[in-house]
Amino acid sequence: MPKRIIISGGGTGGHIYPAIAIAHALKEEDPSIEILFVGAEGKMEMEKVPRAGYAIIGLPIVGLRRDVSLGNVAFPYKLTRSLLKARTLLRQFRPDVAVGVGGFASGPLLMIASLMGIPTLIQEQNSYAGITNKLLARRARTICVAYPGMEAFFPPAKIKVTGNPVRRDIVQAGEKRAEALAHFGLDDRRKTLFVMGGSLGARTINESISAGLKKLQAAGYQVLWQTGTAYIETAQQAIETAKAGRIKAFAFIYEMDLAYAVADVVISRAGALSVSELCLAAKPAILVPFPAAAEDHQTKNAMSLVRQNAALLVSDAHAGQELVESALKLMEDPAKKAELRENIQALGRPEAAHDIAQEVLKLVP
Repeated sequence: MPKRIIISGGGTGGHIYPAIAIAHALKEEDPSIEILFVGAEGKMEMEKVPRAGYAIIGLPIVGLRRDVSLGNVAFPYKLTRSLLKARTLLRQFRPDVAVGVGGFASGPLLMIASLMGIPTLIQEQNSYAGITNKLLARRARTICVAYPGMEAFFPPAKIKVTGNPVRRDIVQAGEKRAEALAHFGLDDRRKTLFVMGGSLGARTINESISAGLKKLQAAGYQVLWQTGTAYIETAQQAIETAKAGRIKAFAFIYEMDLAYAVADVVISRAGALSVSELCLAAKPAILVPFPAAAEDHQTKNAMSLVRQNAALLVSDAHAGQELVESALKLMEDPAKKAELRENIQALGRPEAAHDIAQEVLKLVP
């Protein structure tokens, strides 16, 4: 009888893509494995997971806002409905192991799974544990983490330092430069700055790039710019107004391996997925941590690289004045780029997804 694994979590690309990477690795370990995803209704996993070839079922769960909000009134009702639906799903699918990657949906699913005696594994991407995973840790059998020092949040005996799971095509990005240039319509004779704000975009980064379009164009560089859907029209208008034809804006870039392949320097938020991808793609990076991330975990992620001279940091508050200037300075400094590239590559864990998959399979009864 084939093994059955249920994977839950989502909300952002930082949760979804590691989950998909784990699923791919499980299939490579054992092609007969049956995998079902559980996400939150209306969140981006409901579109991204089927695109990757997996079935997904949504729970009506929502996040509990930290500020006073009318949305919190519905939280107990939606949590109860999610717990009941999770129990029904688990009874129907009968998984051997339940895996949680963080995000709204992983809480109800893994809580009910553990109460039903199903072995659970949680994967924490950040250097500061999320509240859902901290609550689930007591009942989890195994906790896979990406950073040292996570004993501050989890029982030490359960921790496995595996790194963050990243799609295998990111590891192979360096071999695809010619393909990437053709795909994005870029010029092989010019250096490329790749700007990304995460799966949902980043207002501060977008506004800083918009303000610096003329400088970037005048410097002779080309820019590959992922804006997020909310900013794409503004970005395209700004490019047209600045007559910055070498800046190419996209709402979302699915072919991240090609984006990394063509990049000489990357500007990015400091979510765990982005940091892990930068390590494996070995790209000089300027990180702009999202200041409103829970417990300021993006700054902690970024500082784990900065302390090892593996990336540069520009704060969100200073991005408007410093980000484009810092990018131009780094683009023009081959020695610094080489130093950052070498140091960030040493931090990569290319086998993280398979290491986590093996930990999952160890829990199969």
